[in-house]
Amino acid sequence: MYWLELAGEEDAFAAREAAVAATDVELLAPGVASAGSVGLARGEAVEADGTAIRRLAYTRAAHEAIARTEADLAAAAAALDAAPLDRSGTVAVRARNVRNTTDISTSAAERELGGVLVDRGFDVDLDDPDHVLRALFAAGERDDHEAVPGAEGGDSAVCALGWVAVEAARDFAPKPTDRPFFQPGSMSPTDARAYANLAGAAPGRTLLDPMCGTGGLPLEAGIVGSDVIACDAQTKMVRGTRENLREYLNTALDDSGPDWHVARGDATALPLRDDAVDGVAFDAPYGRQSKIARHELADLVGGALAEAARVASRAVVVADRDWRREARAAGWAVDAAFERRVHRSLTRHVLVLDRE
Repeated sequence: MYWLELAGEEDAFAAREAAVAATDVELLAPGVASAGSVGLARGEAVEADGTAIRRLAYTRAAHEAIARTEADLAAAAAALDAAPLDRSGTVAVRARNVRNTTDISTSAAERELGGVLVDRGFDVDLDDPDHVLRALFAAGERDDHEAVPGAEGGDSAVCALGWVAVEAARDFAPKPTDRPFFQPGSMSPTDARAYANLAGAAPGRTLLDPMCGTGGLPLEAGIVGSDVIACDAQTKMVRGTRENLREYLNTALDDSGPDWHVARGDATALPLRDDAVDGVAFDAPYGRQSKIARHELADLVGGALAEAARVASRAVVVADRDWRREARAAGWAVDAAFERRVHRSLTRHVLVLDRE
């Protein structure tokens, strides 16, 4: 078993993203979840060393579980003293008061738990330890979301003790305003990474964005190792996406980087064979305008969803409204739906879809 420290403020969404890199993810308390194993992606065996965790946007680290108690230092020390510890070498203790949700002093926790380890025969090395013990103290109300195990609302309080196993790299592309091509309203790199991950981005896979805009989604998919295909109806966006992908994905000195292709095209009539890609992710047009290019907005999104179901078995759709009805009509089953507040006037609706 593993403990996951989540990032951001939306635990249900973070836990759902973590489930692409771990099994049996369950929310325990604010910022903390459990997992049965790491290094798996939606049931497919990949990177058993936990590399998949490193690609996550909203997970900070995975820890090999030692014990779990209430968010109480005395209880944590007693649990650590009683737990089997199959390690040798030097250790250090790092405690976190997750999101400042408890009254635990992290320095006091590190001294107390470090003392337990010393009493059990370990030598402490704060600079370069062989093993790091992390104590995650968290308390408060859990998220409430029907698609995420453990997201049942209600108060919870835990201390999760574990050896640090793998930490997420969180090596996103530069923020949109620092890229060669930028347009207002571009998605944050963290969110783009999470949506790409939910759509199945990983080495050896191909991700399609049929409405690529400035290229944020394919850029993050490429950074984690996916081959990417992007298209957009506007020539300006196609040129800008090429510029951004060329800047950040063509950095390898050999041919080890991902393949990418950008073309002008209609998301409702893709020039791709059936099941050509592993996943689709797109940010649908926002606003209440009556027409976009030659499509009504509903026709555009519905047609794009139908084409996505033809070329892939999973998809993630981001929009300013709920397109579940259109997704089901296009042959998708809704695995999860999230509402994510961006600012006062924009809430993003995120659909995680599996083809029926």
